[in-house]
Amino acid sequence: MTGTSTSSRSVRVITFDGPGTRPDVQTVPRPFVPDRGALIRIDACGVCGTDLHILQGHWPGDLPWPLTLGHELAGVVDEIGPGLTSDYMGRPLRQGDRVMIPPLMACGSCHYCIHYPTRANRCLNPTYYGRKIGFQRPPHLWGGWADMVFLDLEAFPATKVFRLPDDMPGMVGTLVEPFASVTRAFNRASSLGLEGFRAGDSVVIQGSGPIGVLALIAARQRAAGRVVVVGAPEEPRLALCRAFGADATVSIDEHQTTDARITAARDAIGGFGADLVVDCSGAPQAGPEGIEMLRDGGTFVEMGQFTDAGSIDTNWHRICVKEVQVLASWAFTPDEVAQAMHNLHAIQDEYDWSLMQRTFPLTEAGVAEAIRSAMAMECVKATIVPAA
Repeated sequence: MTGTSTSSRSVRVITFDGPGTRPDVQTVPRPFVPDRGALIRIDACGVCGTDLHILQGHWPGDLPWPLTLGHELAGVVDEIGPGLTSDYMGRPLRQGDRVMIPPLMACGSCHYCIHYPTRANRCLNPTYYGRKIGFQRPPHLWGGWADMVFLDLEAFPATKVFRLPDDMPGMVGTLVEPFASVTRAFNRASSLGLEGFRAGDSVVIQGSGPIGVLALIAARQRAAGRVVVVGAPEEPRLALCRAFGADATVSIDEHQTTDARITAARDAIGGFGADLVVDCSGAPQAGPEGIEMLRDGGTFVEMGQFTDAGSIDTNWHRICVKEVQVLASWAFTPDEVAQAMHNLHAIQDEYDWSLMQRTFPLTEAGVAEAIRSAMAMECVKATIVPAA
């Protein structure tokens, strides 16, 4: 049976009318919860680089504006229908449980989901919360920048709910989704056996934003050797990377040319170049530069170009003559969400996450400032907290 509500009868939700527009606060009625549905009271939701790119017009395709952004969410089951009894991993799901939902949910029945399950991230019929379901569709609660998000497995059967560990704070829970993207990137790098990433290998991470920081954490958790982060600015990003375990950092503010950045990164990593380079920057020029930071025969993983920020000239002769492995990593599969949650839970007490996350209230001014602060790189991870 549905549980007793702990929330008011109206719900705030942030909408945008299109790229470059400002956030608007809408108030909608609290919806009825269907048999296989739930209302999740949102504790916190991160501002992802993808959200910023969408607001800059970089999403490669049409979006159903107006819409609600936000997909790095963690919350509590406020009300649940009697037909929704377990999460994606088969664990019991009840009112009061802490949960997260990923934005990209594979259908499980298309060509890729059936025949190439490790490529379920390329599902032909995915369900997207936080970008692909427009605000106009009732009950209007389809993204994480809101008091609540509405789950309806009858309308969207691909919806997947993951119950968080009971002792995982909500702020850490918001990092499960981006950590799943990083988890896939390192899974891809490790998939090549002796030719890919192994414990003790040196790593260069391009980008010192949230994904770069989480890639640093993943590299350390997987017993990488020397780890160097290339990015900017010094405060708060590069300083945080060193505090979280980077052996060295290379500032793109100080090294403003391609040659200078490549030389600095190779000097910092030592030897003949890095065994693994992971691009988390979202900057198109990072690709050709990262190839040159590799040793011959090394592995390059491109996970930063999630949206289309443009193209850049690349000399494919360098890829050929260096005989490197170039891998793409896009989002994650459902099972990698579970893997990321487990791995993050194992280390959640080893880091002071408050150094990484800055909170903003769920108001028009608060969301606008979260976006501005993230774009200006004044914080590492802007996070919207409805109760703030």
